[in-house]
Formats: sequence, C-alpha cells, structure tokens
Amino acid sequence: MRSGSEEPVPLHEEFIYCCGAATHVLKCGPWKDLSKDESKNLPRLLFMIIPGNPGLAGYYRTFIQALYRGLNQQYPVWVVSHAGHCKPPSGMEMIEDTDIKELEDVFGLNGQVEHKLNFLKKNVSKDIKLVLIAHSIGCYITLEMMKRASELQVLRSVLLFPTIERMAQSPQGKLMTPLLCKLRYALYMPVYLLSFLPEGVKASLVRFALRGMKTCDESSIATSINLFSVDCIANILYMASQEMMKVVERDSTTIKQNLKKLIFYYGTGDSWCPQHYYDEIKMDFPDGDIRLCEKGLRHAFVLDASKEMAAMITDWLQDDLTKL
Repeated sequence: MRSGSEEPVPLHEEFIYCCGAATHVLKCGPWKDLSKDESKNLPRLLFMIIPGNPGLAGYYRTFIQALYRGLNQQYPVWVVSHAGHCKPPSGMEMIEDTDIKELEDVFGLNGQVEHKLNFLKKNVSKDIKLVLIAHSIGCYITLEMMKRASELQVLRSVLLFPTIERMAQSPQGKLMTPLLCKLRYALYMPVYLLSFLPEGVKASLVRFALRGMKTCDESSIATSINLFSVDCIANILYMASQEMMKVVERDSTTIKQNLKKLIFYYGTGDSWCPQHYYDEIKMDFPDGDIRLCEKGLRHAFVLDASKEMAAMITDWLQDDLTKL
C-alpha cells in the first residue's frame, strides 16, 4: 500500500465547537465533510486518530500525513483534539458562548469519550466504516466508545501504548499522581507568567526541553507552544488527574467482545504501561493480536517516530483493506 512519494498531502485545519468546547481538527485528504448530507462520493472508510494526553491535534500532523501517503491517499485520515486541548484562534473562546449546556464536565475523562462520539455523530455518516487509531489514554477512550456505541462500524481499532489499566500504579503514575491530583494548581502561575514570553523564546524553551532527542518533529515543537496557554494546560492536567483516579481495572469484557477488531501495541520500556501489563493481557487473551515493540519506540512516538509508526500500521492493516 505504501507510496514512496513525499509530496505534500492535502491538509485541512478546523477549529470547531464540539459539545460546547473548542476542538482542533486536522484532516488529510480532499474529504472535508463526511456527514450524511454530502454527495454520493463518500469514502467507504475513515481513519480517525484518538490522541493521548496532551491531546493536541498538532502532535499528530506528521503521523496522519505519513499514514495518508502510506494508504495511497485512498482514505481520509482525521485527528480530533481532546475538548479544550488547543489554544483557540483569536476571536474564539475555549467554551462556546451559549445558554445550552451541551455536556457536563466535557473536559473530564468521561466527557472526552462523549465528545468523540458526538463528533462522529455530527460529522461522519453512519454508513462509513471506521479505523480508530488510538494512542495512550486514547486507547481507554476508544474502548469506551466501542462499549457505549456498538452501532459504530469499527473495522479495526489500533491501540498504541495503551494506558487502559492501573495508571496510578505504573512507574510514571506513581511519580505523577501526587502532582496531578494535589499540586496541579501550583503549576498555573508559572505557566501564566511564561505565556507572556515572545513566541521565539517559547520555541527555544521547547527545544531545550526536548534536547535529548536526536531528531524531533518540527510540528511537535510548534504544537508544544500551546502548552504555554493556562486554559489549555488546565484542561490537560484536569483530564490527567481523572486518568489517575478512574483508569484502574482493565475492561476485559469489552476487549473480549471486540477482540477480533483490536490490535494492541505495547512498548518495552514504557513507564506508563510497563511490560508486565503486556505479559498479563497476552496471557488473558492468547488469541488476541497483542504485539510488543521491537524497535525501542518511546511512549510519545509522535515526537520522533511518526513516519515509522504509520508505516507499521499500514502493513498491519493490508489484509483488512484488501477485503473492502
């Protein structure tokens, strides 16, 4: 399926309100509208990316472009930010100015699940099949989506570095839980002060923070500047605090019901979902497509391995796509 062309691909960018919250959407391909009111030229399949946390769509820009190229530009590839995980453009507020309260606690973990389901309901025809590619906490959200909306025509769900259980007990969770659940408000003032820095200085700070990487995706550096927004970082940390409290037991029932649709990809040195989580789920579901990374990719693969990950996923899905 892969194409060797590195020519720029069509990329459409939108800032919309979904469930009353500012949402950033990036779309690869000429298909800007997949609602049921569009013409008969709708694609049969949509690849939709469910981000990790921070759930900024920009982190996945290179990934969706590489995936779209690898699919020979035959299917749209979209990434939808988490609610409030973006710095809205000038003139747009983080929360829609309306008397209608669309969803209580939209920035919380449950709200983010409903946010994605609402986006699909309003923007994608129910006749279009879905490949859901989820990353980190996006994997938990994806399993919840499949549980709550069994009518979704999910062809495959690819769960990358899945944080779907015992997050607070993971090595990184033990370190971050006290900060996220008790001390996160203390971070707001420094972020507020840093927000007044010139954009060039912010970019330099990001580059310094990522200096340990041999290669870092330029789009990740530009996207990380959003983290200097107090509203954006507050929503990110609030969601993360709920992850520590709510992502406890693995939803083995939903996994069992959808096992043939799922591909799991675990890291070998992932401090958010350590390798013994992989060993245990592999033992519980011996017939499942559960893989262990052999390439040493980091949990935050979007920072430096987007193209490599996109190429692997294209290979994994070849059989599914030829049967369409």
